[in-house]
Amino acid sequence: MRGLYVHIPFCDAICHYCDFVKHVSKGHDHNMKYLEVLKNEIQFYYAKYPHVDTIYIGGGTPSALNHEELTFLLEALSMYHPIEYTIEVNPESYDHEKGMIMKSYGINRVSLGVQTFNQKHLERLNRKHTNQMVFDTIASLKSLGISNLNVDLIYALEHQTVEELHHDIDTLISLNIPHVSAYSLIIEEKTFFSHQLKRNKFVKTDEDTEATMYDVVIDRFKDAGYDHYEISNFSKPGYQSIHNGSYWRGVPYIGVGPSAHSYSLSSRRWNIANNYKYLAAEKNSSLWFETEFLTPVDLWNECILTGLRTDQGINKKTIEKLGGFTKKENQDIHELLKQSILIESEYNYALSEKSWLIAEKISMNFFRINE
Repeated sequence: MRGLYVHIPFCDAICHYCDFVKHVSKGHDHNMKYLEVLKNEIQFYYAKYPHVDTIYIGGGTPSALNHEELTFLLEALSMYHPIEYTIEVNPESYDHEKGMIMKSYGINRVSLGVQTFNQKHLERLNRKHTNQMVFDTIASLKSLGISNLNVDLIYALEHQTVEELHHDIDTLISLNIPHVSAYSLIIEEKTFFSHQLKRNKFVKTDEDTEATMYDVVIDRFKDAGYDHYEISNFSKPGYQSIHNGSYWRGVPYIGVGPSAHSYSLSSRRWNIANNYKYLAAEKNSSLWFETEFLTPVDLWNECILTGLRTDQGINKKTIEKLGGFTKKENQDIHELLKQSILIESEYNYALSEKSWLIAEKISMNFFRINE
């Protein structure tokens, strides 16, 4: 196994756009009960897979754990020695002592939930930090020698202007952050924003403005020296996310915690997407997850969907191993090449950069259905 994802479902407040499995922290005793069960699942997988290349602790808000809880979590993972060790941090729940704990356990990469530097938009998103908290967190982490940082940026916010987006990017670039994940705001089901949208109390950004903003994001970060290596990800040379790259390259990984997924080339597992049911499954590990065995068609679809998200595209040899394109698919490939939507190199087919915004739509043209 190459990667391990660890899910921490606790938050101090729920963002209005978030559809991940999470809940507001119910106190230390509840948190420790969860961490004990999580530790058992970690040990369950460690017995089978004693080595991983990467660990990614996400959520929820991992930094919402207090010092004792964070230490317990990292101690439960201390038998691993990954190349890349990432944890997600929200600025309002970070302090320097937490940074010292992270550093002492080998964490060498931090992903900061920033989203925007505009206070009006932060409040609309129900984010609880200020810009000064962001600046202080970055300074603290860098002083500890943790300089491999990612910042999450969301654009196409409600009533956001292109000028406001430029200001967000100006601020981010000035902070000399080596990796940026930039996403347009998506209204997911069962979120606060989705309920507001149904009641006509939320205004979605129109598609033309969103496309313009995507172009701004691409151009600004490329001009600042970032490589655009995946639809939503930009990095300075040498700072691509190894862990996230494993998802896009079809590399095996493990997921622990409620809603976490695992992938082993021939099968996929997904854990119970409910915190309380996850805790109740403690005495029977088989209840933690469901398993799906992947067919050749599943592997084909996975290859297409993940490959077309990246600058490397889909590998021709991999496609041949999976059965190759049909006559109709080859005709579609030829048409996409004529339109410069698709680009062919010696080894790969990749979407042109400006076509990544419609990557999912293009991928669906090549999806196959299990018979």
